[in-house]
Amino acid sequence: MRIGIDCRTILNPAGGERAGVGHYTYYLVKNLLALDRKNDYVLFFDSRLKDVEEFKKYKNAIIRFFPFYQYKKYLPLIYSQLLISAVLNRENLDIFHSPANVIPFYYSKKSVITVHDLAIYKFPEFFPKTFLSRQAFSTKILVPKSLAQASQIIAVSKNTKKDIIEEFGLAEEKIEVVYEGVTTNQEICANVANWENVFKKYGIKEKFILFLGTIEPRKNIVSLIRAFRNARLVYDSPLKDYQLIIAGGSGWNDQPIYQAITDANASILGIKERRTGLERRSGLNNWPGIKGELPKERRQKEERRKNQPVKYIGYVSPSDKLTLLCKTQCFVFPSLYEGFGLPVLEAMSLGVATITSNSSSLPEITGSEGAILVNPNKESEISDALLQIVTDEGLRELLTIKAREKSRQFSWKKCVKETLSVYNSLK
Repeated sequence: MRIGIDCRTILNPAGGERAGVGHYTYYLVKNLLALDRKNDYVLFFDSRLKDVEEFKKYKNAIIRFFPFYQYKKYLPLIYSQLLISAVLNRENLDIFHSPANVIPFYYSKKSVITVHDLAIYKFPEFFPKTFLSRQAFSTKILVPKSLAQASQIIAVSKNTKKDIIEEFGLAEEKIEVVYEGVTTNQEICANVANWENVFKKYGIKEKFILFLGTIEPRKNIVSLIRAFRNARLVYDSPLKDYQLIIAGGSGWNDQPIYQAITDANASILGIKERRTGLERRSGLNNWPGIKGELPKERRQKEERRKNQPVKYIGYVSPSDKLTLLCKTQCFVFPSLYEGFGLPVLEAMSLGVATITSNSSSLPEITGSEGAILVNPNKESEISDALLQIVTDEGLRELLTIKAREKSRQFSWKKCVKETLSVYNSLK
């Protein structure tokens, strides 16, 4: 078969780490090309960036570029609907696979769509009103029409499949659940080097709890911060020597999260002091100080900065992320909604004791024994889980074993096999 795949999300001109749809598309395409020699794959991009080069080595890969991509921001509908449809129809594809929810209106041949989550439908309050307004045409017209038009739909979890059926009333047999794979494994942690430099770089102590993710309300970080604070304030708390390290790029409506960091540190350390706007934003206390401070006050302030119980360290590189995951005593991901939950799966594959939510897709990823599952809306459950995981060494060891076992069920080889099964069903 001649299978076309929309690869525009793969391109990452800013560098860094792919996430979300881009991560999925990159690894799906890479593994399809490596494992399937029966079909030809036409890969569609809209700019000639360096990311394209690695796909040229595969004999079953045909690279195509959508023309006039530089004008798509001025005429988005004409570009995404008319022009792309024309290019696709010209290629005589047997199947067109869109990994990102939509297909062009004017493409009527066989097609597959991957749906990652329906967060914008289920929890619109987690998105800025301006974003919702910009996406109104897509959410109300493009996505529903695309899903109805598609020959088959891939959902990345059972929960996402359930959401699609509830939201759009589609037939269950039209939707196949195909889980993503994971690229990390326990051998990575055995080879982690220079971790002392990473700790020094971010001001991290030996014992720490880790959160990794975008700094936004949906990740439920404020509840995690408060739960950690409450557990730290318990008399003779087992967490008294632990830091909570929060890592990730800034997202929408992040100010309450930075304020929660500031408040938690003040509460744990028993201090009250003025903060500048920049200090409130970062949760850090590393600025020169308020005008008129005495040298002693500055030294005290600097000492508190070094010993912050809750610390936001910003975006971390992929290599630093792996180091932090391998060295943390516990990974916590109390998100309110996830379509798949890759951060949890990555932590499990590394053998990291994990606490996550008992909602949306996350229990599918962890199973009943791969992590401690908590109600993300109950801070007391998160606090109890934190205390339990740092005091019970036997539990941590069991979680490590079960997490690794469960994570082995998620491989890109399996994802490719099941995706090919979807393609073959349309012959």
